[in-house]
Amino acid sequence: MKLMRYGPAGQEKPALVDADGIVRDISSLVDDIAGDVLSDEALARIGAVDPGSLPQIAEPGRIGPCVANIGKFICVGLNYSDHAAESGMEVPPEPVLFMKATSAVVGPNDNIEIPRGATKTDWEVELGVVIGKQAKYVSKEDALAHVAGYCLINDVSERAFQQERHGQWVKGKSADTFGPTGPWLVTRDEVPDPQALSMWLDVKGRRFQDGSTATMVYAVDFLVSYISQFMSLQPGDVISTGTPPGVGMGQKPPVYLKPGDVVELGVEGLGRQRQEVVAG
Repeated sequence: MKLMRYGPAGQEKPALVDADGIVRDISSLVDDIAGDVLSDEALARIGAVDPGSLPQIAEPGRIGPCVANIGKFICVGLNYSDHAAESGMEVPPEPVLFMKATSAVVGPNDNIEIPRGATKTDWEVELGVVIGKQAKYVSKEDALAHVAGYCLINDVSERAFQQERHGQWVKGKSADTFGPTGPWLVTRDEVPDPQALSMWLDVKGRRFQDGSTATMVYAVDFLVSYISQFMSLQPGDVISTGTPPGVGMGQKPPVYLKPGDVVELGVEGLGRQRQEVVAG
């Protein structure tokens, strides 16, 4: 299934996209796409309903983040060896973890706002993993059973805040609008191999990133298991799994976002995003 949320910010309604690409409202089935709704049992109940019996939304308008009330937004740094190389950093012997503030989360086509004082705002197309069942000390073999599904994320980053202002990366990752998420939460049954998805990102029509999740250093099952050793993962938590090469920081000379730019990106089977860049 492809689940989504539509409507004005803070007033989104839950929906699904049927096999013909028609958006169907599921407000009669669930209050929102969050929490217990992400369990296998709840998703199965939604999937058992004939989509044709659900109201059709001809013009859904704004698309919201595909998951509501995200508890933790956990990011993995340097998880593609070629991206680590372009960043001038070594591939870490264990995953680098950092948090992105959940207040950064916006819809897939909402504007990216460059924060005040920012000079090096960058892009990162990433595979997002949405947790559906609590994961605590889970094994790699059992890890994917705790995943509700997958989504597309743009891990927008202000490199000057991240690398030049000292302390943790979270400062460069958490500005408002720095977490476009969606358009869809695609349930895991429709993504049989999360390590075989092509991904891309364009800025002003120029292709900068063109990669695949096949080149991740640490795969999704390992990451879910690894993170669960340090903290419990709860339904609705999101893991952003890293980016392939082609970020602005890695260009020669570097290229960064500025007001008026348009960013477009996608992950195979998970939809696409389009953001206009504005001054914050």
